Amino acid sequence: MNKYFLLIACLQLWSLITPVNPASTWGPLIFIFAVSATKEAWDDYNRYISDKQANEKNVWVVKKGIKTRIQAQDIRVGDIVWLRENDEVPCDLVLLGTSESQGVCFLETAALDGETDLKTRVIPPPCAGLTPDLLHKIKGVIECPCPDKDIRRFDANLRLFPPFIDNDLCPLTIKNTLLQSCYLRNTEWACGVAVYTGNETKLGMTRGLPEPKLTAVDAMIDKLTGAIFLFQLVVVVILGVAGNVWKSSEARKKWYVQYPKEGPWYDFIVIPLRFELLCSIMIPISIKVSLDLVKSLYAKFIDWDLHMYDEKSDTPAHAANTGINEDLGQVEYILTDKTGTLTENMMVFRRCCINGVCYGNESGDALKDSDLARAIANKVPEVVKFLTVMAICNTVVPIKSASGSISYKSQSQDEDALVNAASCLHMVLTSKTGNFLDMNFNGLVLRYEILDTLEFTSDRKCMSVVVRDCQNGRIMLLSKGADEAIFPCISSEQQVRPVVEAVEHFAQLGLRTLCLAWRDLKEDEYRDWSIMYKEASSSLIDREWKVAEVCQQLEHNLELLGATAIEDRLQDGVPETIETLRKAGINFWMLTGDKQNTAIQIALLCNFISPEPEGQLLLIQGKNLDEVSRSLERVLLTMRISSTEHKDVAFIVDGWTLEIILKHHYEAFTDLAMLSRTAICCRVTPSQKAQNTGHWRWWK
Repeated sequence: MNKYFLLIACLQLWSLITPVNPASTWGPLIFIFAVSATKEAWDDYNRYISDKQANEKNVWVVKKGIKTRIQAQDIRVGDIVWLRENDEVPCDLVLLGTSESQGVCFLETAALDGETDLKTRVIPPPCAGLTPDLLHKIKGVIECPCPDKDIRRFDANLRLFPPFIDNDLCPLTIKNTLLQSCYLRNTEWACGVAVYTGNETKLGMTRGLPEPKLTAVDAMIDKLTGAIFLFQLVVVVILGVAGNVWKSSEARKKWYVQYPKEGPWYDFIVIPLRFELLCSIMIPISIKVSLDLVKSLYAKFIDWDLHMYDEKSDTPAHAANTGINEDLGQVEYILTDKTGTLTENMMVFRRCCINGVCYGNESGDALKDSDLARAIANKVPEVVKFLTVMAICNTVVPIKSASGSISYKSQSQDEDALVNAASCLHMVLTSKTGNFLDMNFNGLVLRYEILDTLEFTSDRKCMSVVVRDCQNGRIMLLSKGADEAIFPCISSEQQVRPVVEAVEHFAQLGLRTLCLAWRDLKEDEYRDWSIMYKEASSSLIDREWKVAEVCQQLEHNLELLGATAIEDRLQDGVPETIETLRKAGINFWMLTGDKQNTAIQIALLCNFISPEPEGQLLLIQGKNLDEVSRSLERVLLTMRISSTEHKDVAFIVDGWTLEIILKHHYEAFTDLAMLSRTAICCRVTPSQKAQNTGHWRWWK
């Protein structure tokens, strides 16, 4: 649009073709350009000031054993950076030491990934117990991959030089890092060695070229302006040719026209350009001024809206972009996660099934179940094992206050709920120091050594720890995870049907379920496996795949102990909000990693789908490509038939089936997505959520 107005303004500078003063067009145009340029310049200046402040922020670093204060922009790879509580991390660091005796620190990563929960970071085992004086003198080598933008992965190795450790290789993961733009919280101090700086940090790698600041309405108006301009050209050509013909045949015969007999060489374009200026009123310049003023005013309405004011945090709504209201008005699809978006992300332990016996079904709270209390008092072996796995198989860090009370820090709300529930059931995790942890069960102190931690990944869908019982030297594998990951690993001799039925029952109540399992290990078996695990976890290429393969060699023939059920309540107003948005014609997709029954129950509670007979939920499933193809065709046919009826029809698909569909039936799934007002994707991984969102952007 701006190019069109600039063309018209330039034509009006030619006095031979314009009957009006050029100032009538140039004045508003210069005003519009000046306002837009001033706004962009102000935004750029604020970004420059922000970058300048970040680059010139003073930080403490250790170079060649000497602690000095420099600007953040002068940090180099290999420098040891020291941080105080509430400091912003200036570059990507590998954590070497903290003020906490457990070797942990806590990070706020909201600026990086949008998550408000504090993340726990731990120092590598070789650095455990090093004093601040030794950290000034530490020397070693870090083997790390080329810079990338994956903020959830860091596959590297650390090798410290003597006398700190005997040149042993230690694998590093993302849990050993402090990434740029995060803030150190609840930790007096921490230090780390810089591995990526400048634009090579993970945050810097995510910065791409800025996208044009063009809203959907601007794009539509530009298209309409182009179409009208083409129509103008057709009109101008027709009228221009007719005008030149009339001029050469009739105009010079009229005494009052006074055309010269011989004109300049460009005389043939004068009449068409005059018609162009006459037709320019088809696109008035006032439309640009009006749109900008209206958008600014609507943005202020958002700022002034008292219904969008949050009293708890004393935060009013603020429209940072004047074009946000017109984009909000054109939203057709909302893709939402469940945990923390629809729900409060405050997990509460509600029920459990131990050795086929369910607790909490009558009262709705297993912690108040008298049968479970009696089983704990009688030290029933299966119950004790169950509570042991709840308390140990996690990454929770116990914090003891000056008064002696114990609180727990965890980056997973599920783990926090399980450890607190175990504490209420008299299996109290009291301390973690290095690789050792202490527990108190009914006054009896238990001590375990953590030999290895098989971390949770979205592909494995489970985590395990290998521990040694310091009381008798026995080595055990403790596992917890999704039922689809644990059940195939259970010994074929064990009857699992009671637990399977309990898990299905818990899921139908909308509860999050986890299965717990256990296995005793022989010393030789563990020793041989440990060598393979250390080799896989030290690999710089395909580490995640190699570690998962080695983990499978240990996680088999497990003894199924039972299952837990955790409640994550809906946030206030979610069902009403979704119902209002659906009435406005907005379609919803829910992407969640929960079980199918849990996802369906949450969808019903949130008003995503209507119960029968008003609504119908179609299931897409299959164990192979042929079964998935037939199921997709059947659902697509039903959806097309139902589109003519006034019935709320939705479909549900799991992550495995979705993977097959997107690979082999992309177009059919696109048609189904366009026909459906609601879709539920369950058992999907974070990468599948991102992939699905990317497909929607391409579709639209």
